[in-house]
Amino acid sequence: MRVKDGVGAYGEDVAVEHLEENGLVVIARNWRCAAGEIDIVALDGDIVVVCEVKTRSGFGYGSGLEAVTREKGARLRRLALAWRNANGFEGATVRVDVVAVHRGQQGSPLIEHVKGAF
Repeated sequence: MRVKDGVGAYGEDVAVEHLEENGLVVIARNWRCAAGEIDIVALDGDIVVVCEVKTRSGFGYGSGLEAVTREKGARLRRLALAWRNANGFEGATVRVDVVAVHRGQQGSPLIEHVKGAF
């Protein structure tokens, strides 16, 4: 496993824990189709939430939130609708969140969660 992949898997695990602690129910991880991949799909009540997770080991390249561009947001919206329609949630409201996980040198990671980012 590449170091980058390990950091990403760590961040997704932290993000899942964060989402569940905040009342969301995670129903899918790393869903793929021809158009791309969704890191996490969760339910917030009856709202389908697609979460993009960005993990950083430091702030040398800025916040993970800064790495999610408008173009990526538009692609995530398309992927969210594709997931919704492929998984029996037609007509459900969809929200796209971004979760940035910053690994601390010691202690707990810093988590930034933007609900409805796109």
